[in-house]
Amino acid sequence: MSDIVPNQTIYVNNLNEKVKKEELKKALHAIFSQFGKILDVVCLKTFRLRGQAWIVFDSVTSATNALRQLQGFPFYDKAVRISYAHTKSDVLTKADGTFVPRTKDREKRKGEDRVRGIFYHKRGTITFSHAALKERADKRLLVWTGFLFKVFLAFEFQMPIVAQAAAPKASASAAPAPPHKILFVENLPGATNDRMLAKLFQQFPGYQEVRMVEAKPGIAFVEFESDMQASVAMAGLQGFKITAQNSMIISYAKK
Repeated sequence: MSDIVPNQTIYVNNLNEKVKKEELKKALHAIFSQFGKILDVVCLKTFRLRGQAWIVFDSVTSATNALRQLQGFPFYDKAVRISYAHTKSDVLTKADGTFVPRTKDREKRKGEDRVRGIFYHKRGTITFSHAALKERADKRLLVWTGFLFKVFLAFEFQMPIVAQAAAPKASASAAPAPPHKILFVENLPGATNDRMLAKLFQQFPGYQEVRMVEAKPGIAFVEFESDMQASVAMAGLQGFKITAQNSMIISYAKK
């Protein structure tokens, strides 16, 4: 990675393959836009490119800040890996007049895929051998079994969910509250507003609303349709850095 020149496009991989394309793009845009203006977010659901995305910023500085601040961030319960892109993005090459359609190596890749049991047909359909299907199913089962088990423990036995990135310890020393559909969010910057928080939390299913506490800047309540959906959101955003000094502390609201 050291020989890649810093540029406006960052490559993000180890993304959760179960997330739908449009939902993934919206979530990535919401999280990465805090570092600067985003020109494009590219994520494809083809077999070879699942779990990957390219995010194009308007400046190298923004791309560098995003790479440093979000490296290893637990996104949909998987720690993202970020690096600079090897090649210039299409949106930038089209702007400077150097765009060249990406057609080379297509047949070579299809040949490699045939060896792995992946077959391409006319009209854009793709079929898989039994072995290829089993490989994909095993990988997905491994990821989601671990994730759902964590949520189950939190929901059923009231065990706290621990994000993969180190999260700050809550100031309160009392025992954690039982699972609740309403989350209590603290350690927010004073300038945080409900629109900013909504962008972060609405990527998760069941999101209802954000309620800021005007009398006490730095805290908020986020409501979901169910305890389970709130638990998933807490697992995904626990310890998320809104600024370099402010990492969100999320807990269940007291019933």
